[in-house]
Amino acid sequence: MRYRLAGVLALAVTATIAGCRSFAAIGQWAAEATVEVLTSFGFTDAAAPDESTLRKLFARIDADALDTALGVWMWTRTVVTGQRRVIAIDGKTLRGARRRADDTAAPHLVAAFDHGAATVLGQVCVKEKSNEIPAARTLLARFDLAGAVVTMDAMHTQTDTATLITGAGGDYVFTVKKNTPTLHRELKALPWRDVPATRVTTTGRDRRITRTIKVTAVPGWIDFPGAAQVAQIRRTVTKKGRKTVEVVYLVTSADHLAAPPAVLATWVQGHWGIENRLHWVRDVTFAEDSSQVRTGQAPRIMATCRSLAIGLLRLAGWDNIAAGLRHHARHPDHALMLALT
Repeated sequence: MRYRLAGVLALAVTATIAGCRSFAAIGQWAAEATVEVLTSFGFTDAAAPDESTLRKLFARIDADALDTALGVWMWTRTVVTGQRRVIAIDGKTLRGARRRADDTAAPHLVAAFDHGAATVLGQVCVKEKSNEIPAARTLLARFDLAGAVVTMDAMHTQTDTATLITGAGGDYVFTVKKNTPTLHRELKALPWRDVPATRVTTTGRDRRITRTIKVTAVPGWIDFPGAAQVAQIRRTVTKKGRKTVEVVYLVTSADHLAAPPAVLATWVQGHWGIENRLHWVRDVTFAEDSSQVRTGQAPRIMATCRSLAIGLLRLAGWDNIAAGLRHHARHPDHALMLALT
């Protein structure tokens, strides 16, 4: 039997929104769907694809083409924060997809995540985490970065990446650690005690967090492409009487008008949304690292379905994704409306 690819993908995403985590679960969801639901996916003879069909198809799909198409669609639905689009770049390994029999490495996905909408704008796949740097540049080259801000962790504090972003009309915010020893040493040696500080304190979950940021114009003797400002961020956490302090340094191409201290601090804190609001959700809520899907492109396609489901739920106003999945499991018609919007 033949099925329209778009219909099968829509079915898989709808089932994922309803809480399905595996091919078996998606197949069962499809088998129990009503004739009206199946017809909405274009299955005119009301016969749903089974688990075996889903496995074979997902292993062979052009994952790059799918991620590109979904990224273009999601780009039109993202949020501009403070009149600027802010994008986080980070990678995640699909740990359960490693094949131990032939020692095949698990795929590593590098994603672009919109700070405001908390949705994935695109992703690329690499075989090893060490290849994440060029993969991130490949991903960024797909976007219109004019006026955008790109936040990245210390791995990506690279001159070529900075040049790509600023050359496309965007700004970068990079964390600086010891993997760029000269720049880290220069920033650490600056007279930070003389720089005014901006502090914000929050409390919750039995802990108190004080974030302090100090920002200054980049000294002329620091040579990094497009750099306009540098910053020191101190994060002090007090929990049960125990205090921990973490200090990190930043470099950004955004000047003091575009990124005063409070704005820069928001961008930096927002960057970790890709970990807390995407990777963590896929791991904990969808049990992604426990998935045994390993054949061909299937692990990546399943990850794409999970990311799309999370994004659609966010756009629909669900901040608690687990609650959103439970709701749509009870109301499959709502899941269908969300996926076909």
